[in-house]
Amino acid sequence: MQHDDPRNGESTHCSSKKPKISSQFITESDIRDEFSHHHQRVARINNGSFGSCPGSVLAAQRHRQLQFLRQPDAFYFNSLRDGITASRKIIKDLINADHVDEVSLVDNATTAAAIVLQRIGRSFAEGKFQKNDTVLMLHCAYEAVKKSIQAYVTRAGGSVIEVRLPFPVNSEVEIISELKKSIDEGKSNGRRIRLAIIDHITSMPSVVIPVKELVRICRAEGIEQVFVDAAHAIGSVKVDVKEVGADFYVSNLHKWFFCPPSVAFLYCNKSTTSSDLHHPVVSHEYGNGLPIESAWTGTRDYSSQLVVPAVLEFVNRFEGGIEGIMKRNHDQVVKMGKMLAESWGTNLGSPPEMSAAMIMVGLPSRLCLNSEKDALKLRSHLRDCYEVEVPIFHQVPKDGEEGVRDKDGFITGYVRISHQVYNTLEDYEKLRDAINQLVEDGKTCKMLFKE
Repeated sequence: MQHDDPRNGESTHCSSKKPKISSQFITESDIRDEFSHHHQRVARINNGSFGSCPGSVLAAQRHRQLQFLRQPDAFYFNSLRDGITASRKIIKDLINADHVDEVSLVDNATTAAAIVLQRIGRSFAEGKFQKNDTVLMLHCAYEAVKKSIQAYVTRAGGSVIEVRLPFPVNSEVEIISELKKSIDEGKSNGRRIRLAIIDHITSMPSVVIPVKELVRICRAEGIEQVFVDAAHAIGSVKVDVKEVGADFYVSNLHKWFFCPPSVAFLYCNKSTTSSDLHHPVVSHEYGNGLPIESAWTGTRDYSSQLVVPAVLEFVNRFEGGIEGIMKRNHDQVVKMGKMLAESWGTNLGSPPEMSAAMIMVGLPSRLCLNSEKDALKLRSHLRDCYEVEVPIFHQVPKDGEEGVRDKDGFITGYVRISHQVYNTLEDYEKLRDAINQLVEDGKTCKMLFKE
């Protein structure tokens, strides 16, 4: 890395200290004003997919956009790099990284996965890795990450081992046990596991993974590098990259940290980062280090990367700052999940301590949700007919396992509810009542297809 390059933040004057939390905390009325641009009638309990951005941050973004449009050259030469460096310094402090040059800002977690997996693919293609060596990932890894493995790793001769995680899950021990089994499989026949990809919070179904313990096991088993896909982490769980101990750690800033779409940080441990780690979009900054390459990929809107200071001001209006928001969201999503499960006579998909700001709640078996198609149809029906937005997961029964039952049969579908600061009790009551109405009317997913 180029430690003396001002574009990397080493000589740019910008305080990286967190602002003090205001003694005048935000009110519920203020929160409603900040999110008044949301559709007022929709029960928006899917923050996990696209996040949410408050009005004050949108105003800061608009200021940056106009700044560029008024005088693009001055913006590029005088403001852009310093602004991105300022954002990187804030993230560096939030995640407890050692150096700002360990932090790059990219579009999203998918881009970060491409950066890491392209590097792994090149090592296979160039003969640095053996053709039978492998990459390990969780079976419920985000689909875009699976596609990146297909595009960059398996095409170059690498193989893939999937860790089959249980769901519903009852304890962290179950996850740790499955990881160990898969590591043994991956190391069979003389193979080496070159990279392990571990989610911090799985997307669907949503479960908080014991990531520190899994990274420790990977290290003990001689796995060369570990990439943590933490797309949902920052803003919903504590992030300390030194405690986690992975080589690479990515988290979206637009999901739970209130940035506008789309921006994420990619942390690369300084001991494992090398000159062959590159942004997939090659610009004239190629070869100047990943943080600098990522800061300029050609003419585009960089405003989402520049408003991190405004986001920090927003979260520090809450009592306890970002930690207070995380506790508030966790406590509320667990409370709402229990309320729904009790009303529907079903279950939670994981213990409360294995959830963050999202939790899985079983749907009544009488809905007869039997496929991914059913899940999509029910989700659309809730959106179009009840103004409820919530993702739905189809649980495929394992061979030889009966699964979880309610009073009428096996539970094969789950909703993934989110809680963010703008959510209210009425949002979840709207979902509760919609599902109860479908059940009372004898509607099944098969019937919904005929409507």
